[in-house]
Amino acid sequence: MTPKEILRRYRKIAVVGISNDRTRASNGVSRYMLGQGYEIVPVNPLITEFEGIPAVPDLASVPGELEIVDIFRRPEHVPAIVDAAIARGAKVIWMQQGIAHEEAAERARKAGLDVVEDRCILIEHMAQKHDV
Repeated sequence: MTPKEILRRYRKIAVVGISNDRTRASNGVSRYMLGQGYEIVPVNPLITEFEGIPAVPDLASVPGELEIVDIFRRPEHVPAIVDAAIARGAKVIWMQQGIAHEEAAERARKAGLDVVEDRCILIEHMAQKHDV
């Protein structure tokens, strides 16, 4: 599935590594996606909430179905996140701009997940909005 198709099909985004620091990309991207009608699930054991939404410490704690897992962590953390996403039955692994891990991506694909690497979900969404 292309990034455009993913953003049209799924509406719930578990943001791993989200921050309440407004200077961090995870904060701005998540606020934007929230404003576009997406459900944001903040995943970070170091915060209790994001924009009034209760945070969870890990993917195992995300309530309900897991659709998009948006990763804002360094590449060395990606394999464990992917394994947790696979275990939870996630539909999509999305590694933000600057983040890629081919071995973990391949493991996710083999488990039936769609994978996006090194692309910003906000940029992809904005581009989709401006498509003719």
